[in-house]
Amino acid sequence: MTLNRQHSEHDAVVVGGGLMGASLAWGLARKGLRVCVLDEGDIALRASRANFALIWVQGKGLGFPEYTAWTKAASAAWPRLASELEVETGIDVSLDQPGGFTLCLSDRELQANVDALERLHNQPHAVSHPYEILDHSQTKALLPAIGPDVSGSIYCPLDGHVNSLRLFRALHAALKIQGVDYRADHAVGEIKPQADGFLVKGSWGEIFTPKLVLAAGLGNARLAPMVGLEAPLKPSRGQIIVTEKASPFLHYPVVTIRQTDEGGVMIGDSEEATSASLATDHGISSVMADRAIRMFPLLGDLNVVRTWSALRVMTLDGCPVYERSEAHPGAFMAMAHSGVTLAPQHAYNLATAIAAGSIPDDILAFGIRRFHVPARA
Repeated sequence: MTLNRQHSEHDAVVVGGGLMGASLAWGLARKGLRVCVLDEGDIALRASRANFALIWVQGKGLGFPEYTAWTKAASAAWPRLASELEVETGIDVSLDQPGGFTLCLSDRELQANVDALERLHNQPHAVSHPYEILDHSQTKALLPAIGPDVSGSIYCPLDGHVNSLRLFRALHAALKIQGVDYRADHAVGEIKPQADGFLVKGSWGEIFTPKLVLAAGLGNARLAPMVGLEAPLKPSRGQIIVTEKASPFLHYPVVTIRQTDEGGVMIGDSEEATSASLATDHGISSVMADRAIRMFPLLGDLNVVRTWSALRVMTLDGCPVYERSEAHPGAFMAMAHSGVTLAPQHAYNLATAIAAGSIPDDILAFGIRRFHVPARA
């Protein structure tokens, strides 16, 4: 029997219930679509486990100015997202956008970061973002707890952070309120394109949908070819250290250190090309801790309460990938390692495009065609 649209209980199926999938599913539901989310659940290699909860603009877009513009727009839209989630669910995600710092432990390190920002702003079609270069004393005036090893810093007023666990909870609460059919423990094994949609299968059974969104993180590498797409990504292991709660001392997020609204300090300063291993490398975590203590000596007196590692979704150039299948136009794919920063863009702009069935020019730039530019002779 041939399946057709009238047999579908949903207008769209989103594969993946992490920050990316939840943001998109919420956005699609708000556009009036009947949405189903198929999620592996807590057993998944969920990239959301490794997110540092930063809303970060500083330094993004070197070699890809469209990414700078996309990230700046996300930062500007975050108050709207936080407000709408709180109104809808009653959950405060603790949005705080005081600006953020990159701390440097030598003049050479500071100069390297300054050089990178200058290259970013001097590239063709550059989209600028504000920043200040501060010496040690200027930095200490804003971050009194820094140690003598901090030679200087770079400050960007557009940066900030949220409580990532509350954000994840708020999105899933909002999915329920919007009537999204969320199905945990529904790993997708196979996708079979049909004349008028897609048959999605797993050990749990099958479901038909006219519109399909792949937001399965690293799982997209396996699923994308089933709908005529490719997923140019690689796993990147990141490690996180969390300390016991401390009196407030860090009122701005630092790119590798942040004090949460609950008082604990998160340290995350690793990006490791690796296999699918989630083992914690104590050599790397020791280096992370040493750098953090040099930046803020008081950290040396705090106990570590937990550490973990997870696999980030890292595309080949580090920038987001959004694509629509040419072979099967009802299929879309979304991948990005900045799931927190870009959540407003995914919930609003990208979800709107997917609901309409087309990708506008400002999103087309993030397609996979950029990985197939012929080499110059």
